[in-house]
Amino acid sequence: MDYTSTTLFLAVLLFASAVAHDISHDSLCKSMVETKGYICEEHKVTTKDGYILGVQRIPVGRTSKTANRPPVLLQHGIFMDAATWLFNSPNKSLAFILADNGFDVWMGNNRGTISSRGHTSLSANDLAYWDWTWEQLVNDDLPAMYDYIHKQTGQKLYYVGHSLGTLLALASFSQEKLVNLTKSAALLCPIAYTGQVSSVFARAIANTHLAQHVYSLGLGEFIAGGSVAGKLQEGLCHLPPIDCSNLVSLNFIIYNLPFPKTTDLHVKFLFIGPNCCIKPSIYDVFLEHTPQSTSTKNVVHLSQMLLAGNIAKYDYGDYSENKKHYGQGTPPLYNLTRIPKDIPLFIGYGGKDLLSDVNDVKLLLDNLKDHQKDKLVLQYRDDYAHFDFVMAENAESVVYDPLLAFLRTQT
Repeated sequence: MDYTSTTLFLAVLLFASAVAHDISHDSLCKSMVETKGYICEEHKVTTKDGYILGVQRIPVGRTSKTANRPPVLLQHGIFMDAATWLFNSPNKSLAFILADNGFDVWMGNNRGTISSRGHTSLSANDLAYWDWTWEQLVNDDLPAMYDYIHKQTGQKLYYVGHSLGTLLALASFSQEKLVNLTKSAALLCPIAYTGQVSSVFARAIANTHLAQHVYSLGLGEFIAGGSVAGKLQEGLCHLPPIDCSNLVSLNFIIYNLPFPKTTDLHVKFLFIGPNCCIKPSIYDVFLEHTPQSTSTKNVVHLSQMLLAGNIAKYDYGDYSENKKHYGQGTPPLYNLTRIPKDIPLFIGYGGKDLLSDVNDVKLLLDNLKDHQKDKLVLQYRDDYAHFDFVMAENAESVVYDPLLAFLRTQT
């Protein structure tokens, strides 16, 4: 498949999804936590720039109800929300596992997702509402959630991020933000350097400047709920010989579209990689909660990073505009070597991940080569792809047990 065909398909999904908004509007507490027998609280956190974020809290486990439990903030990736941590059964979902192991679990939702579409003065229908990238999540959303949780609990936080949630932490720590409020951070499928990303979808979006074209049309919201896209995926899932276990990778859609195919593209899963160990029955719930919206400007920014292979601030595409914002004609780079060498880090990554590519992770680790050895734990799984780390049937033993052991050593 050439990039034109891929982009056409992406555009169809993008604009079709804007027709309706059928993602579940039930609160995550009501629909995904309380039904499993856990206490759950819905909190609202307002950022300094006026966004009202929904945050879910599981204060105690089903059996473990001790007081003064250490708080842990779970932060999801792009096109996802806090449901990321809840898709599996309680003994296989990280949020429930942490609650049952004595943690006070808080789950954040980025601005623009179903739980976080409020604003003190703007509507999500306003273009200005979508004028942000992941940098605003670093500068505004994450500090607001940290401060709120710290005030509620009086304790420093443990942090667990997946995908984009890892970039928020790395960028924050490199500027020495939130370090004093963080006990340790677990980064699953880290997104930092993206020059080696081999996802055909991600590369197609970047190389064809799809997000820039959408942005130039004045469309601030990227993927508005995914109603039609979700129904398309759901319908195709039931057509033989499509394998629903590959739904998240979207390979099953691409391979059954009337586009030219190559053996290479059939073997390579085109979006995030061939998740090895996800139970097919999870996908019905998955489709109820994804894709979540982000800003088109955010996708533009991530595309810039992929093409440049670095971690830089948003490029306005104009020397004078960059000069106005940054005092220089080019966007400043983030320097990950400035991450404090004594902050405990757990990094989990997989050999089949097409977004958090192994070679990009190695570049990240090269930036951390002077990190204190006893403060850096690596968990590599050759057969894992991007969503295996949060949805795999065997993630409890492969990822969560080592992660729990890591958290318990960082008191």
